[in-house]
Amino acid sequence: MNTWLKILLIVLGVIMVIVVTGLLLLTRGQATDLVTSAPGQRQANQETPADYDLPYEDVTVTNDQGQELVGWYIPSENGAVVMLQHGYKSRRQGQLNEAKMLHDAGYGSLLTTVRAHDESEGELISFGYYEMADLAAWHQFLLSREEIDPEKIGMLGVSMGGSLVLQYASQNEDIKAVISHSPFSSLDDTVETSVRFFLDLPDWSVSLIAPLVVFWGEQIGGFDSAEIDAKQWIGDISPRPVFLLDAGQDIVVSADSTELLLDAAQEPKYFWQCPECDHAALDVQRAEQFEACMLGFYDRYLLEEETNQCQDILTK
Repeated sequence: MNTWLKILLIVLGVIMVIVVTGLLLLTRGQATDLVTSAPGQRQANQETPADYDLPYEDVTVTNDQGQELVGWYIPSENGAVVMLQHGYKSRRQGQLNEAKMLHDAGYGSLLTTVRAHDESEGELISFGYYEMADLAAWHQFLLSREEIDPEKIGMLGVSMGGSLVLQYASQNEDIKAVISHSPFSSLDDTVETSVRFFLDLPDWSVSLIAPLVVFWGEQIGGFDSAEIDAKQWIGDISPRPVFLLDAGQDIVVSADSTELLLDAAQEPKYFWQCPECDHAALDVQRAEQFEACMLGFYDRYLLEEETNQCQDILTK
C-alpha cells in the first residue's frame, strides 16, 4: 500500500476516534445534566403563599427512600383539594397562581415537590420512574387531613409535572379528576425536541444525538426510557376525567405531544389549546379563561356541581 495512503487512513482513523469520543463525552455530559440536580444548583423560591394572601402550612413528607420532601398546604373550605405538581427543575412557587384561584373558590391545594427539586432531598431525576413514590407520600398526607374528603382529590401538573400526574392518576383510582398542562408524551420525544431546539442542530444529527443522550440518562439514572411514556398511562384514567392544556408556541415538548395524548385518552376527556401561548403559561397568558376552565372542571368532577364556566370546552 502506498505510504501516503497509509498515512491518510491513519489520520482519518484518528479523526474518527476523536469525533466519536467527543460525541460520547458531549452526550454523556448532556445526560448528566438532564437527570441530576444538586441542591446548590437549584433556584430558591422568591415567593410563598403569603405573597398571595393565602393561609398555608409548611409541610414535609418522607418518601420510600427516606428522602424528605417539602411542600405548602393551603386548607380546603369545601372538602375538595387539588395536588399541584411543578415541572422539570422547577419549584413550588410556579403553582401559586393556581393555588390562589383554587383558594378563592373554596378549594384546598397542596403544592408538592418531588425528589431533586426545590428544597427536597435527592439529586436524581427519573421523570416518573421513581417519583411515583413521592406523589404517593403526598397523597397519604392528604388522606390524613380531617377536612379533606378522600373522594374529592384532584391533580394538576405542569410540563414534566403534567406527565407525572397522568402516571400517578392512572395507578390510583382515588384521584378523581386530572388536569395536565403542557405535558410531554414520552421522555424520548421531549429529549429529541429539546436537543433540536436548544442545541440548534440539523435533523440528521438530532436523530443521532438524542438517542445517545437518552441512553446515557438511562445508565446514570437506572431507568428504562421506554417505560416513561404518558401515552401508555392516560387511557387507564378513564372513567375518571382528564383535561389536557396545550400551548401552541411550546418549544419544550413536541408540537404533536398533546395530540398523541388526546388520541390515547379515553372519555371523558377535554382539550384546550392556546395557539399564542408559551410552554406551561396558559395560567398567566390566558389567566381568566384558565381560571374558568380549571374551576369549571373541578366543580363538575370533584364537587359534582353543574357549572356555567368554560362551557365552550367542557360541554359534552
